[in-house]
Amino acid sequence: MKIEQFPEEIRPYLIPEPKGQMFYQCLGCKTEFGIDHLLYTCPDCGSVLLLHNRNQKHLKDKGGAIWQKIFDYRRMLNHQPLKGIFRYYEFIAPIIPLEQIIYLGEGQTPVVKANDRLRDMVGLDFYFKDDGLNPSASFKDRGMACALSFINHFAKTHQTDSMLAICASTGDTSASAALYASYMGDFLKSAVLLPRGKVTEQQLAQPLGSGAKVLEIQGVFDDCMRVVEALADNYHVALLNSKNSWRILGQESFSFEIAQDFDYSVGDKAVVLPIGNAGNITAVMSGFLKFHREGIIAELPKIIGVQSKHADPVYRYYLEGDAGIETFKPITVKQSVAQAAMIGNPVSMPRVIHVARNYNQVAGERRVFVVRVTEQEIMDAMIIANRNGNIACTQGGESMAGLKKALEEGYVGPEEVGILDSTAHMLKFLPFQEMYFQDSFEPEFNIKPRPELKNAPTWIRPKDLRKYPEPGQPLQGEDMQAFVREMTKEIAGILNLKKK
Repeated sequence: MKIEQFPEEIRPYLIPEPKGQMFYQCLGCKTEFGIDHLLYTCPDCGSVLLLHNRNQKHLKDKGGAIWQKIFDYRRMLNHQPLKGIFRYYEFIAPIIPLEQIIYLGEGQTPVVKANDRLRDMVGLDFYFKDDGLNPSASFKDRGMACALSFINHFAKTHQTDSMLAICASTGDTSASAALYASYMGDFLKSAVLLPRGKVTEQQLAQPLGSGAKVLEIQGVFDDCMRVVEALADNYHVALLNSKNSWRILGQESFSFEIAQDFDYSVGDKAVVLPIGNAGNITAVMSGFLKFHREGIIAELPKIIGVQSKHADPVYRYYLEGDAGIETFKPITVKQSVAQAAMIGNPVSMPRVIHVARNYNQVAGERRVFVVRVTEQEIMDAMIIANRNGNIACTQGGESMAGLKKALEEGYVGPEEVGILDSTAHMLKFLPFQEMYFQDSFEPEFNIKPRPELKNAPTWIRPKDLRKYPEPGQPLQGEDMQAFVREMTKEIAGILNLKKK
């Protein structure tokens, strides 16, 4: 729809202008910093940062009902910068001019209801939010769209003509960073650090295809992250991991979309997502808190974080009781099929602790939970989900296994509705599906495929057929008739078909 086709009373709100004053605040010493420098940690105490908007009065003045109308009408607006995560412009980064927003088709991913068979297996109604349908096939594009839009704004404001963006990754972050950097042309080069042998071929192909400088090092993601942090601390680079607070803002759009897709009624919902580096769960909680504060949603949904037994530092923290622990303890991870969650020292852990406490306080009861699942449960759930019309990655399988675990442990009830984060497209994780079907997992994974879930192609070679077509050598006449006849008979027998 064109702007003149909307109701007159809503038109002034549809195309926003930059407004407000954003600043970093340290979670440790509470010091505030302006955004005229690229900051990732506090210069004074080294703790992580969160971004805030100092001028929020105009958000409160409108009221929740007006905001709902603004977002619902913007859904129909044919204006490219507002098509993706910046539909919620005022709640993400309202200081970036619309013409400087980078939009590659991210956000507004569908929520797909589980079919009856899958619902009965898990024990309650639930949906997959298919973030694998983002441009680089993962949820990382939400944060990257915001982070790169700010870098674009920062560069134009400071008349910077060249920059290098860098990140550590288990696959998805590197793909997203390289894609968005490539869109910005020669101005922004990208480099990614990957743990050698810990990234699927499909994920490795993405940053290579986007032209990034791909650097592989021995170790796991945590080792790559330490190196990248040292580079960001000592050299002029733009860090694109979730230590970058602008990425957290972009990922809050996940919550905004869920609220809008369920007509702003989320009190009976349980949002389930893998924890990984802890940036996404921080963003999801923060996003719902923002909408609740402004009256856009009346109640906060439950948040269920999921970790594998092979990488469970956040689960262990909350297992011992949040209030009684002063120091978070990193762990050494083991091999996991949920590669994006195979992190023993999440950089956003201080944010999780801070935001989760606030979330529970605002809700007036505990609404944030963490569950732990096995590698076997993750892979079984992924295979079963995709056998029932979904495109879940291993992290999506982790979410589904986590929802079932949360139900078993009483964190959610059968009358509630689950919203599962399928963080990436299953095609990125084909090697794990192949290992499952071929029963070729290394012993450390502790995965044994269920026979009824295995699958493999069947080679059709009828015993009475002597000639077969070859490339450039098609069969003719009676040979082709015999080929069709014998193949049809053989396939009909395998599929137990009955003649008409």
